[in-house]
Amino acid sequence: MEAAVFIVVLVIALALFFDFTNGFHDTANAMATPIATGALKPKVAVLLAAGLNLVGAFLSTEVSKTISHGMIREDGIDASTFLPIIFAGLIGAITWNMLTWLLGLPSSSSHALFGGLIGATLVGTMSAAAIDFGVVLSKVVLPALIAPFTAGVIAFVVTKIAYAVTRRYDNKPDGRDGFRWGQIFTSSLVALAHGTNDAQKTMGVITLALITAGMQDREHADPQFWVIFACAFTIALGTYMGGWRIIRTLGKGLTDVKPAQGFSAESSTASTILASSFFGFALSTTQVASGSVIGSGLGRRGSKVRWGTVGRIAVGWVLTLPAAGAVGAAAALIVVWLGDIWGVTVGALIALVIILAIFARSRRNAVHAGNAMSEVADSGHAVKVKRNPPPTRRQRAILREQARQKAEEEARQKAERKAKAKADAKKAAGEKKKAADDKRAAEKARAAASKSQAPEKGSHGKGGKK
Repeated sequence: MEAAVFIVVLVIALALFFDFTNGFHDTANAMATPIATGALKPKVAVLLAAGLNLVGAFLSTEVSKTISHGMIREDGIDASTFLPIIFAGLIGAITWNMLTWLLGLPSSSSHALFGGLIGATLVGTMSAAAIDFGVVLSKVVLPALIAPFTAGVIAFVVTKIAYAVTRRYDNKPDGRDGFRWGQIFTSSLVALAHGTNDAQKTMGVITLALITAGMQDREHADPQFWVIFACAFTIALGTYMGGWRIIRTLGKGLTDVKPAQGFSAESSTASTILASSFFGFALSTTQVASGSVIGSGLGRRGSKVRWGTVGRIAVGWVLTLPAAGAVGAAAALIVVWLGDIWGVTVGALIALVIILAIFARSRRNAVHAGNAMSEVADSGHAVKVKRNPPPTRRQRAILREQARQKAEEEARQKAERKAKAKADAKKAAGEKKKAADDKRAAEKARAAASKSQAPEKGSHGKGGKK
């Protein structure tokens, strides 16, 4: 019994640490876009996200039931075997989360947890029958495939609508800045939705450990209040720590996303996650957020998909489940070899060394609120937007009207210039004629004057003869 209590306490501690890593790992899903577009300051954004994660964790427990009472057939597994399995699964999830955090990769914390638990269960029980693959398929795999596509379609439609209703700003540079205010609301909604989904997974793990150890009734799969509070507080604390490495990866890649697109992407992400929490689907918020970003980019005029980049993002999604499963299986193998107490102790020490080594490595190139926006994200490169996109129909109509007005103005100015030239020529001709007439008149006057002043011919000769 003492061994079981020791392992339960260790499992709870590890589960809460995983919850903490989940918080700072997924902060970027809610706050990268408003930080990138300038809607929120970085520290204000993470504080807001932390508070809403805390609130969201109290709103639903459906996802926790998927973990605690569905994915693994705990009825056929002995408690002394199952508790170390849960421990090993958490080791796999935490190790993958820390590694991807160090690399700044926006991977799925949810799939890391599922992979770790599945890998550890397969090795610990030596039987695939311990996994309810029907539940895994219906509530984990299919949602992982459908949710990003659905979120992308919703974001595409909302982006189209957003640009359609704000066409009057087409000729104004960045004229849709009003959407930045809307982003404060939508990003807050994403943070709230994240609490309703991701915090539930840790609640489910702790509840599963309590049920296995006989500390909670098997017929009541709802998490106890202290479990809800502890998980809510821990994920909120992790969110407040920021996860600046992943915010840097996602946020800088989203700097080309305009406020209208950010608003659309966040609306889509929040609606998809909240719907999945209602139905108990354990979604990856990272995948949903990335799908929304790509959809909003496609909804923006003049963009095209870089399918190679989308493929790399998808490969990262696909690798998370088996990679975390492999680490969980390795941790479970240590337990099988060394026994429950020694195996758990040695596994915990190895995990501690790995975590400390990753943390120490991260300090060599520290990322914080001041330098979090220094690299370009793959998610931002998934959709290429032309620098000079083709004009819309409205813009073409405006350009045609402007061209018509310009042509009319040029024709009017040409006619005025022609009329003025004609008038100037007529005036010049009149002045020239007048000058000629004046010249002739002057010549006549001079001729008349000279004639009147000359003596009559022969008048002096006649006088002499007399």
